[in-house]
Amino acid sequence: MTDYTQRFSDRVEAYVKFRPGYPSALVQTLLQKTRLEAGAVVADIGSGTGIFTQLLLDQGLKVFAIEPNANMREAAEVLFADYPHFTSIDAPAERTGLADNSLDLITAAQAFHWFNSTTTKAEFGRILKPDGKLALIWNKRKVSQPFQHAYEATLRDYVPEYGVVNHMNLTDSDIAAFFDHGHMELLRFDNSQQLTFSGLLGRLKSSSYCPAEDSPQYPSLVAALATLFEEFALNGVIDFQYETQLYLGPVAA
Repeated sequence: MTDYTQRFSDRVEAYVKFRPGYPSALVQTLLQKTRLEAGAVVADIGSGTGIFTQLLLDQGLKVFAIEPNANMREAAEVLFADYPHFTSIDAPAERTGLADNSLDLITAAQAFHWFNSTTTKAEFGRILKPDGKLALIWNKRKVSQPFQHAYEATLRDYVPEYGVVNHMNLTDSDIAAFFDHGHMELLRFDNSQQLTFSGLLGRLKSSSYCPAEDSPQYPSLVAALATLFEEFALNGVIDFQYETQLYLGPVAA
């Protein structure tokens, strides 16, 4: 299997164009729950191209964007070149290089499943202030919704790696184990994208498990996706629905 830090090297363009954002209500709730104000210090771990980083910067927070993948990190560095509170760091979650007890908040949006380990937990405990918090965030597809149910089945039928690297394989128990004595709060928010077929294909291609275009599986996958789109699209658009989940709590030092 490819090194997880390199899995998105050839997917940056699709990631920037077709990955969903996060609800504004989530950001406001996060600030209220943590009582953070402008100037507070945050590390966005596995920051990628900066989708969640952007939301933090827009709140006046000082953000260390920790991203080991060069292509994704460079895309964010271009985007935030004029942001004085943005600092880009080439590092994995397990070894951030940040100072002890230096952070008010750690965020990991659509990334924690790549670095869920005891080493990472120890690192987060080291760099957070004693009253600091960890926020784990995912856009999870609403698989009970008819299109998403069919889309999920298509991925399982046509994508060999889907069952291996799918973040939806994490359970609440897996996540709770990362927090101090399992003390965490789970909050849920509605989110969606309106996608044409090219957008739906781009959304798939932004995922780490999508087969390469020159692979034997890719043509069959695209054909199956086209059939799904024809069945479920309204006025040439798919309503791609998510439940955005926020897990928030302390990490043991």
